[in-house]
Amino acid sequence: MYDLVDYAVVDISKAEQDYKEVKQLLSRSDLDLDSQVTVFMVAKINEQIIACAGIDRNIIKCVAIDPNYRGNQLNLTLMDHAIKYANENGYFHLFLYTKPENIDFFKGCGFYPIVEITDLVVLMENNPVGIRQYCKQLSTQQKEGSKIGSIVMNANPFTKGHQYLIQYAASQCDWLHVFVVNENASLFSFDTRLKLVKDGTKQIKNVTVHASSPYIISRATFPTYFLKDKTKIDQAYMGIDLLIFRNYIAPALNINYRFVGTEPYDEVTKAYNEAMSYWLEDKAVSNHSAITFVEVQRITEGDTIVSASLVRKLLASGQYEEVKKLVPSTTWDYLSANLDKFKI
Repeated sequence: MYDLVDYAVVDISKAEQDYKEVKQLLSRSDLDLDSQVTVFMVAKINEQIIACAGIDRNIIKCVAIDPNYRGNQLNLTLMDHAIKYANENGYFHLFLYTKPENIDFFKGCGFYPIVEITDLVVLMENNPVGIRQYCKQLSTQQKEGSKIGSIVMNANPFTKGHQYLIQYAASQCDWLHVFVVNENASLFSFDTRLKLVKDGTKQIKNVTVHASSPYIISRATFPTYFLKDKTKIDQAYMGIDLLIFRNYIAPALNINYRFVGTEPYDEVTKAYNEAMSYWLEDKAVSNHSAITFVEVQRITEGDTIVSASLVRKLLASGQYEEVKKLVPSTTWDYLSANLDKFKI
């Protein structure tokens, strides 16, 4: 039977019939269609899609197989084709998120669990030692001290608020590690954000600014297609991101503090901050050392709380003098020279 299967790459945004068939197949597997993926490796018999695997850069998503055709040969061949396609497009280190009940299936396809949130989600990668290799590399940047702090930020763009948070945290620690989230779903590219953070903190001597890795998860790219209960999305995202940090990244650098600014505007970020003390400090969720969570009050400019979202709004409306008040001179130098890039 499997000799009759044809494998092909389809872009469902350009093929209405393929879109319908993939969506129906996913629905039968109790999965939603992820809005961030349009390219699928599909298996067809008599022009009918019987299996699919979505490829979104380095993440395999939306894997589904018609119950009438499930079997090791089809499973493995589908995943082999999907992985080969990703490799051909320059992505060799691959990840996937799935339900914990599917761990054994994906283990058989060459993926290995990194961290699991019970009954919700597991993150897997196609390298048995991937995260350990990353942590080994990180450990070369360990610094001496009993109080090693950390901050994870998007810095979209880098503001006086970010600068103050780093200055304050550095003043409280022997050393501070700052991770800039590595994704390009923001207005400012990752390379730009990383440069702005480095330029805005170079006067602080006990700080290392890291280009973060795929192991620091971006909320913007966290897939949710496998979670039918949408109220669990943020719990799943927060758990994955914070447990990876607690179980792997923090031990590699001897981090025992994590600093964050208060969040007066964005409800998702506010909820994330509130969840930090649980995932980072509670002994019940991890057997790794607890990380002390420190929330720092945001600074204001006059009566205005400094935030990157406000800076973006002011840029969009052309209020450049107001922007200048909210960002360090290094950020303003970049903005004033590149306003046309952001279609402001």
